[in-house]
Amino acid sequence: MPSGKKTAMYASAFFTCVCSFAMICVVLATQHWMRSEVRFSGANASVTVSLTYGLFSGTCEQFVDAGLQVSERTFRVADNLSNSKAKSVITAIIVILVLSLLSSLLSSGFTCTNAVSNPYQTFLGPTGVYTWNSLCGIFILIAMILFPVNIEENGLSLKLAYGCFSFLQTHSKSSHTYGYSYWIMLLIIFLNITSIIIIYFYDHARYSKKKEQERPIENAPRDVILF
Repeated sequence: MPSGKKTAMYASAFFTCVCSFAMICVVLATQHWMRSEVRFSGANASVTVSLTYGLFSGTCEQFVDAGLQVSERTFRVADNLSNSKAKSVITAIIVILVLSLLSSLLSSGFTCTNAVSNPYQTFLGPTGVYTWNSLCGIFILIAMILFPVNIEENGLSLKLAYGCFSFLQTHSKSSHTYGYSYWIMLLIIFLNITSIIIIYFYDHARYSKKKEQERPIENAPRDVILF
């Protein structure tokens, strides 16, 4: 049976892994990744399209400078993007987040296993915890990078605006504000780092104690009589 200290440390790491898993579910489920104001100029009036969306769906509404407002609409991101490059990046982000979800689940399983047993000599030990937490953090970081790239390089908000209102004219400017669904991913990375640090400190302390016990006795009695 594992010691009380080991159980407590791995239970703490298990808690952070479970929180990470829950946060990834929130990121996938909520649709507040981005809020964009996309402005279009025309011969008669300027139009602003306000968008709030995530990876799967969003809402859009149109404002005309004259004071006219079109009622809010709900749209599906995949339908508005057709077969564009922006859609491919969104699909890639979803796949990456699913992989991070699986990594977080495996990390939770490994920390739970270590809390109730002693599989130090196998991949189920600290090595497995380091691996899956690191992979989860890397996947989340990649998703955080890909989404802004999709906004700036592939004109994601602009394409979604055209998908909502096809009669829009010349695009003049856009402004973007990242929502809580996006920033939660920073918390997920922090939770993964915390899990690794907890296990590292416990494993390092255990290794140091083991080396201390293996140290040879320095002041052993001598059997040789010097003349």
